[in-house]
Amino acid sequence: MRPSRLAPLFATVRALKGVGPRIEGLLNKLVAPRHPGAHARAIDLLWHLPVGLIDRAMVPSIADAEIGALATLEVTVAEHRPGGGRRGARAPYKILVEDDSGALELVYFKADASYLKRLLPVGEKRLISGKIESYDGWLQMPHPDHVAPANGKEKLPLIEPVYPLTAGLSNTTLRKAIDGAVYQLPKLPEWIDTGFLTKQAWPSFAEAIKRLHAPQAEGDLLPSATARARLAYDELLANQLALAIIRQRLKKRAGRSLAAGGRLRKEIVGALPFALTGAQVRALAEIDADMASGNRMLRLLQGDVGSGKTIVALLAMANAVEAGTQTALMAPTELLARQHLATISGFAKAAKLRVALLTGRERGRERTQTLDALKDGDIDILIGTHALFQETIRFRDLGLVVIDEQHRFGVHQRLALQAKGTGTGAELLVMTATPIPRTLLLTSYGDMDVSRLDEKPPGRKPILTRTVPLERIDEVIGGVERALARGAQVYWVCPLVAESEVLDVAAAEERYADLRARFGDKVGLVHGKLAGKDKDAVMARFASGALSILVSTTVIEVGVDVPNASIMIIEHAERFGLAQLHQLRGRVGRGAAESSCILLYRQPLGETARERLNVMRNTEDGFVIAEEDLRLRGGGEVLGTRQSGLPAFRIAMLPEHQDLLEAARDDARLQLARDPELKGKDAEALQLLLYLFERDDAVRLIRAG
Repeated sequence: MRPSRLAPLFATVRALKGVGPRIEGLLNKLVAPRHPGAHARAIDLLWHLPVGLIDRAMVPSIADAEIGALATLEVTVAEHRPGGGRRGARAPYKILVEDDSGALELVYFKADASYLKRLLPVGEKRLISGKIESYDGWLQMPHPDHVAPANGKEKLPLIEPVYPLTAGLSNTTLRKAIDGAVYQLPKLPEWIDTGFLTKQAWPSFAEAIKRLHAPQAEGDLLPSATARARLAYDELLANQLALAIIRQRLKKRAGRSLAAGGRLRKEIVGALPFALTGAQVRALAEIDADMASGNRMLRLLQGDVGSGKTIVALLAMANAVEAGTQTALMAPTELLARQHLATISGFAKAAKLRVALLTGRERGRERTQTLDALKDGDIDILIGTHALFQETIRFRDLGLVVIDEQHRFGVHQRLALQAKGTGTGAELLVMTATPIPRTLLLTSYGDMDVSRLDEKPPGRKPILTRTVPLERIDEVIGGVERALARGAQVYWVCPLVAESEVLDVAAAEERYADLRARFGDKVGLVHGKLAGKDKDAVMARFASGALSILVSTTVIEVGVDVPNASIMIIEHAERFGLAQLHQLRGRVGRGAAESSCILLYRQPLGETARERLNVMRNTEDGFVIAEEDLRLRGGGEVLGTRQSGLPAFRIAMLPEHQDLLEAARDDARLQLARDPELKGKDAEALQLLLYLFERDDAVRLIRAG
C-alpha cells in the first residue's frame, strides 16, 4: 500500500480545484501514463516540464506596444461595447481601454457580459497582458491572458513558463492545474545524504519542484539547473535502488550448481568450421563460473552483429544439458525463432542434442507431441517466442533460460519464464545484438552481470558503406543489375514511413512492384503483415538463392542469416536511428564475398541525420555507434520508443545526467550495503522515494523478504 501522505499526489486531477470533466479529459490526453485506462494524476502534472518562457515585461504605453508582440500595460477602462448589431449575437464583446498615449480594444468571443463588467469596471485602472493585434485600423488585444488591479502587479506573472499543450487546453488553464498539484506536495523527509546535498547546493525535493515550475530565466529550464538536477538525481536514485533491490533478492534466492565436464561442448566445438574468438572463450568462462556456483545466474551477453552470440548460447545450453537439465531459448519474433532453430540444429547434431520449436503457429497434434516430449524430458533445447510463457508449457527440469533481444521483453516477462524452472528456478542468460551504451546498461540492466563480445570471427571482411542521394537511385539499380549478373544477392529495405505498419508495407509494395518490373520473379517481398508461413516461404527462397532481391520492411532487422547476401540497400536511411541502421547493415558481410551497404537519403539532410549517416560511413564498431546514438538522440530513444524493457524517465535526461547516474548507483549500493532490509533510520525516506517514482515492485520485494 502506498503511504497515505502521498495519496493527494496520486489522486486523479479531477480532485484539483477548477478541473472539471472537460479539462480532465484534456489532461488525460496530455499527461496520463501511457497504458490503457490510465488517468492523469497530480503527480503527472508535477513531472510535466516547461519548455520555454514568456516575458511579460511592462510596456510604457499603448503607443509603444508592437503589433504581434506581447505587452503588459496599465490602462483605464473607457467603455463596454457589447456584440450585436448587423452581425447578431455572435459579434465579439469589445472593451475600449486607454492611457495618455492612445487607446485599444480588448476583444472577447462568446463573452459573459456580467463577468466582464465585474472584471473591468468602467473608469477603473487595470493591468492587462496579452498579444497586440491590428484589425480594421484598431489596435486590439483578443482575450487578454491576464487582467489584474493596477496595484496588483505581484498577481501578474511577468515571467511565465510555457508548457507542451494539447488542442483545446490553454497554457493558463494548465498552469492553474499545475499550481494546484504543487499545493498538494506533502512534507517529506530528506533521502539524499546531507553532505552530498550541501556540496551540490541543491534545494529540498518540494522546493525543487516549485522552482521547476517557476523559472525566472532560460537557464532555469536547462538539464544542469539546480532544481532540475536535484529531481533528476532523485529519479535516477529511485531507478538504481529498485534495480539493486531486485538484483539482491534474485541473487539471494539459491541457484543450483550446473557444473559439467564439457563433453558435449567439445563435440560441438570440434564440428565447428571456425575457431572460437578470445571474447567468446572469455564469455563462456564467465557463464560457466556463474552456472557452477550456488548463486542464481543473471547475465547479459552483449555482442555486436555477427560476433557469435548464438554459438556462446548453444555451448552454455550444452553444459546445462550435460548437467542433467533442459534449456529454453526465447526469441522476440517467429522469424528469429525459426532462424535460431536452423542455426542451432545444425551445430547441435554433433552432440546429439534434441532440439524442438514452439511458437504460436504450432497447433494440434504437433503441438501436443512437443508438450508431452518436453514434460517427459525428451527435449534438451526448446526454441520459441513469447508462447513459452504460457502456463500449459511444462518442462521436466528447466535449468537454463536464454532470452534473445532482451530489450523487446520487460523484466516481468523474463522473471515469468525463469520461474518455470523446478525448485529454485532457472539460470538466466540474456542476449542482445544491440550494443548498449554504459549509461543504459546502468539504468536498464543494473540487476545483471555483463559479458561482452567485442571481437568479430576471423575472416569477416569490412562492409563498404556509401551514402547516395535518392536522385541517383537509377545508378544504384544499375549497380544492382551488374551485381546480380555476378551471382550476388541483395536486401532492399524500405523506409519507415510513420508510426504505422500499414504505410511501411505500402512503401515496400511500391518498391517491390518497381523492381519486379525490371528483374521479374527474382524479386521477393516480406513485411510484418504477411502470414508467418508465407514469410518463411519467401525467406527460404531467398536463403536457397531462388530469389536474388529481397524487398522488406524492417522485419529483417534482427537475426536473419543468408551468407551469400552481400548488398544491403536502405531507402530513406535518414529516417532510421543509428542502432537500427547498424542492425540492418549487419545482415550482410557474413560470407566470403566483399559486402557493401548503400544508404539512400533524401536531400536536404538535417544536421542530426547528416551526423548519423557520417557515423555509419566511418565505423562498423557497434559500441562506438551506440554511444553516438545516445549522444544524438538521448536515452529514451536509443533502443526504440515502444520497447518494454527500458525505464521511461520523466525528469532525468541521458547522457546529460550521466555523472548523476554514476553517483546514484554508488549511493544505492551504499544504502543497501548498510541496511539490506531497508529497516533503519533512513528506510522510510527511501521507501517514499521509490513510491514517488513508482518503483513499487521494489518496495514489495523488500517487504516480502
